[in-house]
This record gives sequence, C-alpha cells and structure tokens, in this order.
Amino acid sequence: MTPDRIAADLVLELRGLRFGPPVTHVYNPLEYAREPYRQYLRLYGRRPKAVVLVGMNPGPWGMAQTGVPFGEISAVRDWMGIEAPVGQPQRLHPKRPVLGFACSRREVSGQRLWGWAQKNFSKAEVFFKRFFVANYCPLMFIGNGGINLTPDKLKAADARPLFAACDRALRRTIVYLKPEHVVGIGQFAADRARIAVESLPPKVGGITHPSPANPKANRGWEPIMMHELKALGIRL
Repeated sequence: MTPDRIAADLVLELRGLRFGPPVTHVYNPLEYAREPYRQYLRLYGRRPKAVVLVGMNPGPWGMAQTGVPFGEISAVRDWMGIEAPVGQPQRLHPKRPVLGFACSRREVSGQRLWGWAQKNFSKAEVFFKRFFVANYCPLMFIGNGGINLTPDKLKAADARPLFAACDRALRRTIVYLKPEHVVGIGQFAADRARIAVESLPPKVGGITHPSPANPKANRGWEPIMMHELKALGIRL
C-alpha cells in the first residue's frame, strides 16, 4: 500500500470521528492541502528509507498551511520545491486562518527541523534519500480562543478511535518504507511509534521535540538532537 493510498484511507477513517470539549474545531490538511502533500510523497516518498522521523500532528503555521509535516513555508517552497493551491477546512476558526503558501507566519519547530536538514544535507534530495518525515496524526485540534490542542490533550473516549486509526496508518507507512530506524520527535510520538511498530524490524527511539514550548529545545535543539541520534546508532 503506497503512502498516498495510506493517507486516503486514513482520511476516510477520520471523517467519521467526532471530538468533544475542549476541542471546538478540527482541521485535516490531508483533505484541504492534499495537492502539496501529494507532491511531497511523489518527490520524496520513495522507498526504502534508513530513518523515518515521526512528528505528533500539524502545527498552525506549518502543516496546517502547506500539507507537509513540520511544513514551514520557505523550507517547503524554496528547499523542497513544493507549492500548490491550498483550500480551506470545513469550519474555520477566525484566529487560525489557513492562507496556504501566502501565510507570513513562521513555524519555529519547522524552522529548526528543516534548518538542521538543510545545514547537514544541503539539497532536499540528499536528505530524503535516507530520511523521511511523517506525522503520526494528521489532524490539528483547536480549543476555545483558538488555542492549539495536541492529541495527548484529548479525552480518552475521543482519543481511542483516533489513535487506533493513526497507529494503523503509521504501521502501514513503516511497512512500505522499510526503514532501519523509526524516531519519534517528542515523547508522545515516540510512545505511539513503539505501539504502532511493535513486532516490526525497525528500531524505535525518540529525540527532543524542537517546539519553542519545550524549554530543553530552547537551550540549543540541534546539538541535543544530534547527540540523541548518535545514541540511537544513527549517523549522518
């Protein structure tokens, strides 16, 4: 099953889910930003990969705008060479607009992740020959006042069917890409990856999340994560 087919099946599974408080709005970039995501898969989703990095879910100024995981605008457009029309979520929160590639906001997590990739691999083709970046959950959750809610903040009854669908999709992705390592970006993604990839050959580990909300990352994310990759047996 190809990554594009995996994404299409996941979209269908997630359409039937409903989320109660604290969630007020749900965005799925795999639907309204499908074309740039397809470009991402077509250009950089060829198998096999050595390492699959797994993020948590879309950020409001990253994947929510471009459809690409950690999809900071300039990295996606200028470094990866991806740009395509982006539509709108079914219900738009006024404090969380979707402007696509016209968005002027910068996602710090994406700047840090893709900045590291550009620094160490120069060309996108070189990075993606060995690496691939996926998100565990494709949905962005918004709460009262436009607050960004991560999947670990959902009520257990809402999380169970969501996590089951995302586990299946991640497992299928790993089966397709055949990596040696699966690395969760942040504790949540690492924990979910261990569950989804259980009994499969890849080694599973985790690295520090680059979010500015993470004090550890603000003390110098790149040298920290480089040390963590080395400890996992991953060399650049």
